[in-house]
Amino acid sequence: MKIKYLGHSAFVLTTNEGTRIVLDPYQAGAYDGAVGYPPINETAEIVLLSHDHPDHGYAKAVKGKPQVISSAGSRSVKEVKVTGLSTFHDESRGSQRGKNIAFTVEADGLRVTHLGDLGHMLSEKEVEQIGQPDVLLVPVGGFFTIDASTATKTAERLSPRIVIPMHYKTECCGFPIAPVDGFLKGKENVKRLGQEVELTKQSLPAWQEVWVLQHPSP
Repeated sequence: MKIKYLGHSAFVLTTNEGTRIVLDPYQAGAYDGAVGYPPINETAEIVLLSHDHPDHGYAKAVKGKPQVISSAGSRSVKEVKVTGLSTFHDESRGSQRGKNIAFTVEADGLRVTHLGDLGHMLSEKEVEQIGQPDVLLVPVGGFFTIDASTATKTAERLSPRIVIPMHYKTECCGFPIAPVDGFLKGKENVKRLGQEVELTKQSLPAWQEVWVLQHPSP
């Protein structure tokens, strides 16, 4: 499987069979230019939307005729299993920012969990429902989502082999959120990699590592 970072919370997963899954595509230029990442230029068979905000739910950005999934539950598309768990965008059960779907994608013997704009600490039941992912895509910037401290605790509880931070302040993001540095502080086994990585079950690290993927420039 290949994992490509498009910026903000958007990723493309490409399976060994060539099936492409885009997660949380953004609308470039949304929120008066606060979403400053370049327009998405990807084709996919599946699009997963954690919620309907323009910086996460812009399915129109993806080319082809993808199956768009934006609800909880399990389904299979081609060789890919997708499971969505209903969570919340804030700490008050959605009263401020609504609901959020945490998606787990299973393909090529790997489990990749994308937490969307999770805004609260996961309950014990939610941790159990998600299970143990091999790769965790977790928001770390705070303000609209969980912050660095809660993201760290979430990663500890879910115990993935690889943690990839997302939804943090960069030169392409005008939101009042924190940069990735706060999440990385004090952590060992941090790797700064390119925009795309390739994984197999056999190549997973023995101990948890944090991979910071490079986002595209505008």
